[in-house]
Amino acid sequence: MAGSLAILGFAWFVPAYGVSSYALVQDDASMRIDGRTYRLHGIYVPPTDQSCREFERPMRCSTRAALALEFKIGVNFVRCEPRGKNDDGTISAYCTVNGEDLAAYLLERGWALALPDAPFEYQALEKIARNRGLGVWGFPVERRPAR
Repeated sequence: MAGSLAILGFAWFVPAYGVSSYALVQDDASMRIDGRTYRLHGIYVPPTDQSCREFERPMRCSTRAALALEFKIGVNFVRCEPRGKNDDGTISAYCTVNGEDLAAYLLERGWALALPDAPFEYQALEKIARNRGLGVWGFPVERRPAR
């Protein structure tokens, strides 16, 4: 009995691996959760000052990524499991909402690029979005399909 109490006492002091809370999406598609900044692990969202082309008009890449992320999250809790720290002090994490991978969500819509060390699934999702001309891979004006 004393041994099991000691184990329970030890478990009480072990910090939880991950966080589940409301998220505030930043302009650069990072998220503020419980006072910390999280970035989605395995993907790169083009910086805010980089313009992307989708059909006829230029747009801000990460603004669209942030809007897509904000739309997906809605009023739901985000669950993040840290994978490491980035050079800028942010936390690199695998994050989900209602069980759906948020990085994969941005990749399949073309609003993010898979990093070289990203899982194979991320590489495949980026390639599909690129082939479909979605998000940052949108058709430039000079290559617009004929009607």
